[in-house]
Amino acid sequence: MEAIRTGESPKQFYELQAWAVMPNHVHLLILPRVALPQITHWLKGRTAREANLLLERSGEPFWQDESYDHWVRNEKEFHRIVAYIEENPVSAGLAATPEEWSWSSAGGAS
Repeated sequence: MEAIRTGESPKQFYELQAWAVMPNHVHLLILPRVALPQITHWLKGRTAREANLLLERSGEPFWQDESYDHWVRNEKEFHRIVAYIEENPVSAGLAATPEEWSWSSAGGAS
């Protein structure tokens, strides 16, 4: 979550709209201020280094190579995507409501 927030400020790579950190993936809805490959490279690199330190691993990949991006075309789609991201922990059975998931824009960590 710290890296996600750092990408918004002080790095100013993007404006963060919605997010959820899940056990095996992350959802971000951002308004990019730099090229998306730069954002992805920085965010995956920083979080992989930190996670591997915590796990006492080195030289092992942390993230899969692929990522999925989608352009938001209108306000209706924007709201649908925010709801999807924030409901993801509920759909996965990790929380009863979006607000109960602390690792998201809907939860206590926003």
